[in-house]
Parts: sequence; structure tokens; C-alpha cells
Amino acid sequence: MNKNNYIAVDIFSGAGGMSVGASLAGINVKLSVELDQYAAETYRFNHPNTQVLQNDISEVDPLEHISESPFILFGGPPCQGFSHANTRTRNLDNPNNWMFKEYLRFVDTLQPDWFVFENVEGFASFDKGNFSNDVESALQKLGYQTSSKILNAAVFGVPQKRFRFFIIGHKKTLGGIAFDFDSLEHISPVTIHDAIFDLPLLQNGQMSQKLQYKCEPKSEYARLLRNGMSHAIQNFVSKNNDTVIERYKVIKQGENWKAAAEKGFMTTYSSTHNTHSGIYRRLKYKDFAPTISNYRKSMLIHPTQHRGLSLREAARIQSFPDSYEFQGPISYMQQQVGNAVPPLLAKTIFEKIVDYSKQANQTSDTLIDRYKVG
Repeated sequence: MNKNNYIAVDIFSGAGGMSVGASLAGINVKLSVELDQYAAETYRFNHPNTQVLQNDISEVDPLEHISESPFILFGGPPCQGFSHANTRTRNLDNPNNWMFKEYLRFVDTLQPDWFVFENVEGFASFDKGNFSNDVESALQKLGYQTSSKILNAAVFGVPQKRFRFFIIGHKKTLGGIAFDFDSLEHISPVTIHDAIFDLPLLQNGQMSQKLQYKCEPKSEYARLLRNGMSHAIQNFVSKNNDTVIERYKVIKQGENWKAAAEKGFMTTYSSTHNTHSGIYRRLKYKDFAPTISNYRKSMLIHPTQHRGLSLREAARIQSFPDSYEFQGPISYMQQQVGNAVPPLLAKTIFEKIVDYSKQANQTSDTLIDRYKVG
């Protein structure tokens, strides 16, 4: 199978992090489905050759938009109901917890050779693991052999500790392929310094669309994501008030809100008993970032500058290329970055799937040649 024939469908696609990884692995994404207006605009802007449906997925008949069974279908249904950070909605009654049925419908209708189902780490333990087991079993009943595992993006060249749950399956008719998560190539650790050191110096509240890089890339990671870009784009920093900036100033690299509290800078908080350890965390240059979610609300702090992360810095930590341009108001762009699957993590998975496919095709061709008559 030629790379040009690796056709994909991306559902619940968000801003397109998984599609970036798929493209880097030589997969051609033909169709995307995403409900959120701004995420769909971002996807459409950066993937001009993909048909993007900004629509409720339950109203989409995929056969109206793609005429052949794709090589692969991938995506992650809304995950708010499974997140450890959302204990109030972590129950079977949350409507978002049933969006996986739409994923099953797309698999059943399109019959892709492969699928990749991804979600937050909490999906695996939801309802004591019964829910994820039921989802995997339902996919198996559609004729697929599956494997599942929680992966940490930091192991695959992404500079953050970000755990995601994956179920990967292929049609049983393709033969005895068993996706082996343990065979995925591990990549040397990438630190925050590697990731963002060359990006421009910025001020609290600065909103610069285009700035020169501070210096030449200091790592292969930065060089890869710059990919020849002469300027950094979307250097957008949310503006924090003076009280917040004073807190930033007393927090050292690797410390969080507790450092500010010890110095009397958290007196405006009525109570800090339920304050998450990720709040007011200053990133440490020689370490990974914590999970980049809604980094504005959690007040993630730049390692050396007294401000929050810029949009481009957060995108770098997520492994988006510097050319990737987000759309919508800044709060929506920040959420798009935080919601995404890191493209380099996705790339690793997709490259392995393409490799499996090539091996299967070679085996098939060998058998055909062996039993030819005449």
C-alpha cells in the first residue's frame, strides 16, 4: 500500500493535534468532525485539504462524505466525565460519558482497517475499570483485535508529563497483528529549556502576533518545531493583575502556590485547603512540564519571566509546530492547546501502525507469490 493511500478520518478532532501526528506519519486525513466553532476553524485553517464538518457528530452520516473504508479512524470522545480533575461529573449520568457510542457508530459504519481511541488517563479507572473494558469489548465485537494502555507523552519526546489512555484496534481479517505498546520507540527526554528557551521575551499581557526568535534553537526539538520559520507567531499572554504578578515573583522554579502562601501572598484566598498542587506552578527549565490543560486558569508560570505562559510556549510544550496558527478569542485558543493530544505522541503511534501495515502487506505478497500457479 502506497503512503498516499493511507486515508484517515478524525472525529472529535479538536484543533487537530492527532491529525498533525498522522500527517507526519504519512497518513492523509480526508475528513474531520468537530462541534466547537473555533476548534473547527483552527483545524480548517491548518489542514486546508481536509473536509471539516463543524457539526454535532450524532447528526453526521460519514458515508455521505467518504466513499471508501479508510485505512484508519481516530479520535477521543469528550472526556470531562472521566477526568480526575472533575470528580463531580465522573459518573455514568454525565451525557459526555456516552459519546463513545458515536465513536462505535463511526467504526461500525466505516469499517476502517485500524482505529485509535484516546482519552484521559481517568477513563481507564472509571467505574473500577468496567467502563473501559466495556468500550474495548464493544469494539472487539465489531470485528477488531484490540490492545490498550496508558501512555506518558514525556517518554515519546514531548516535554510534559501527560498521561493518555489509548485503545488501538485492527480488523481481525488482517491477520495476526497485535499492536504492542511496549515496542513503541522511546525518545530521549526533552526539557522545558529544550522546548521554549529560544522563544521571544514577553511581558504580562503582551499580544504580539509576530516576533523574532530570541536566539537560534538550542535543541533538536526546537529546531524541529521551528522547521525554518523566521519568526515566532501568536506570542499571546493573558494579562494578570498586580496581585497575581507579585505572587509570581516569590515562586521559584518547581515551586507552586504554597511558596507564595508561606510568604503571605495568598491572603485573598478564603481557603487554600482544596487548592490543586498545579496552581501557580513555575516551570522548571531542567524538567518536564506538568500536564498542559487550561494553563491560564491554573496560572502556570514561565521559568524565569514573571508572567503566564504564552500561547506559543504552551503549543511548543504540546509539540505543535511553530507554523500552527490557532483561531478564535485567546481563551478559546488556550483551551484548544490544552485539550489536544501532543502531535509527536500521536506521530509515534501512527508510525508504528503504518509499519505494521507494511509488514502485513509484505507477508501477504510473499504468500501470493509462493502459491502462484505456473
